[in-house]
Amino acid sequence: MAQALSAQVSWSVQIGSDASASKTTGFKGHNSICFNSKSWLSTPLNLKAKNIQQLKYQFKIQCTSLQQAGKTKVSVTPLELENAKEPPLHLYKNKQPYTATIVKVERLVGPAAPGETCHVVIDHGGNVPYWEGQSYGIIPPGDNPKKPGTPNNVRLYSIASTRYGDSFDGKTATLCVRRAVYYDPETGKEDPSKNGICSNFLCDSKPGDKVQIAGPSGKIMLLPEDPSATHIMIATGTGVAPYRGYLRRMFMEDVPTYRFGGLAWLFLGVANSDSLLYDDEFTSYLRDYPDNFRYDTALSREHRNKSGGKMYVQDKIEEYSDEVFKLLDGGAHIYFCGLKGMMPGIQATLKRVAEERGENWDEKLSQLKKNKQWHVEVY
Repeated sequence: MAQALSAQVSWSVQIGSDASASKTTGFKGHNSICFNSKSWLSTPLNLKAKNIQQLKYQFKIQCTSLQQAGKTKVSVTPLELENAKEPPLHLYKNKQPYTATIVKVERLVGPAAPGETCHVVIDHGGNVPYWEGQSYGIIPPGDNPKKPGTPNNVRLYSIASTRYGDSFDGKTATLCVRRAVYYDPETGKEDPSKNGICSNFLCDSKPGDKVQIAGPSGKIMLLPEDPSATHIMIATGTGVAPYRGYLRRMFMEDVPTYRFGGLAWLFLGVANSDSLLYDDEFTSYLRDYPDNFRYDTALSREHRNKSGGKMYVQDKIEEYSDEVFKLLDGGAHIYFCGLKGMMPGIQATLKRVAEERGENWDEKLSQLKKNKQWHVEVY
């Protein structure tokens, strides 16, 4: 182990705060060395040290390449899914959907969460391939209540898995679905006639049930294939779906042609702790890849912002606004996914922060869009 580590650190060192800018060098002559934005003061390193303990005492080191090499990732198949040059689009139309099969439906949230959100796994048999960040159209059974005798309208859902699916074999896709329930404002009672048709169909489904799917669709939320890129991901509720796919690709799956070495930073806004979605997965990435993943939550019913009010995702972004803006200036991609109502508050916060920094937000936003750094999918 000592010999292997000595060889690794004598070959290559990352200089500076930009994890994507690497220079090959030796240690001699450097008083400060930076590994993925973590700086350590160096002392002369004895490369002839006989054991690892001596190396530890002489130089404190954290090396991402070694860290990642020590993690066990999941093998995926078929790797031919990496060969496509363009994302699959509209393989199945709304009028001629593919009949898939429900594999699993699980409640994702705890008992204190307002409402119900479900994890729905669908077997498409490898016949409806997709890329991370795309959506499926779901056509619930029954007639369209507004057009009797015609099928229900298609509903779009962001896919919450990688192209290999939760079974890692390229045959399933996962949806993150919040059950839409309507309560009469006067009586306070549920009115089933106004409940969401598709979300309730999916949340009530059982393994073996059939489901009509169209698509896949969407290009705006596709994950850039640059493995050294920085990704700032902002979500409310089920808007976390595409990011789950991104993060599984980055940190869970063993894809030989995609070795992520950049930074992924997730901001997730939900009501309370019981409403957190895929929290176990995200906290495991935070533990295993602390130099490549950051995870911040805004719990509106539990946290307070700097003014003492409820903490929303835009308040959490404001806490880290200097870092966020610096990353954007450095080419980071920023993504927004969730309820349409999240965007005005976020936009207002970003505009205020920009003005405080002496920047014109409209000009900055225009440049981000021009550079294809700005990705929005709201509903």
